[in-house]
Amino acid sequence: MSETPDEDAINARHNAKMKVIQAARARMMGERQEQRGLVIVNTGPGKGKSTAAFGMAARMIGHGRRVSVIQFIKGAMETGEKAVFDAFPDHIEFRPMGEGFTWDTQDRARDIAVARVAWEAAKARLLDPNDWDMVICDELNIVLRYEYLPLQEVLDAIAAKPLMKHFVITGRNAPQELIDAADLVTEMNQVKHPFRSGVKAQAGVEF
Repeated sequence: MSETPDEDAINARHNAKMKVIQAARARMMGERQEQRGLVIVNTGPGKGKSTAAFGMAARMIGHGRRVSVIQFIKGAMETGEKAVFDAFPDHIEFRPMGEGFTWDTQDRARDIAVARVAWEAAKARLLDPNDWDMVICDELNIVLRYEYLPLQEVLDAIAAKPLMKHFVITGRNAPQELIDAADLVTEMNQVKHPFRSGVKAQAGVEF
């Protein structure tokens, strides 16, 4: 079926508009030539903070880069992402170093000690100039919220990290100082969640 004159006019206007947008995008991309490691924060009450970080880890593996994942809360359960990443030992280490959420452990002193061990491991990888292209600190924001670690230590490590190293931090309630220090901040907002309707966490979706 041949197009009507009205459709021809609509298509012509659309093509002209897309050419303008294409030219503007080309100019914008041409102006952005700097490359450096980014500080990335995924926060907010919605689902997807860790999932997004692990997606970046998968991309890094695809480019032959090396990633260290340190989990500050999770540790007591097996997850699908760990099973996948363990298949790429030359490109990623996946270290669940937590002992569960603080309302489950109910031992503040132990939570602080566990957080310290995990942070020292993460900091060593973050500051290493010769290894690990990306360091992911999963749920570090929760540790900071409960003041298990001094925020200033994290900010100092950010300031001292090698130029090209990416640092990803996840968890709800990111402190404002961390948001200010970051290059990329995404807030996941919850619109609807099956848990509110009585659906429990399920393998492959939540873990």
